[in-house]
Amino acid sequence: MPKDYIEERGGSYSITGTRVSLDSIVHAFRRGESPEAICQDFELLRLEEVYGAIAYYLANQADMDAYLIRQNEKWAEGKRNAEPLPANLRERLMRARDELHTTRLS
Repeated sequence: MPKDYIEERGGSYSITGTRVSLDSIVHAFRRGESPEAICQDFELLRLEEVYGAIAYYLANQADMDAYLIRQNEKWAEGKRNAEPLPANLRERLMRARDELHTTRLS
């Protein structure tokens, strides 16, 4: 029996049973990351699910590329219309991101 690795919810695609977006997996794959590396980045996912998501993307590439373009446009519009973060909150978030990145590299 075939397994469904991708589900559509509210116009977005996610890995079935998770909140991990297909977009995240596809962007990593297009950057040249291996499925194993992607799986390490998304500890919630099993390697089978990452491969399933990539297979889904490749089987539906034209539709998925159009979807990703629409998603990028929505993201850019939201970013343009967003209120700027207070400076102290922005600094705290950037510091936390840098600490997380440093921790992952060690």
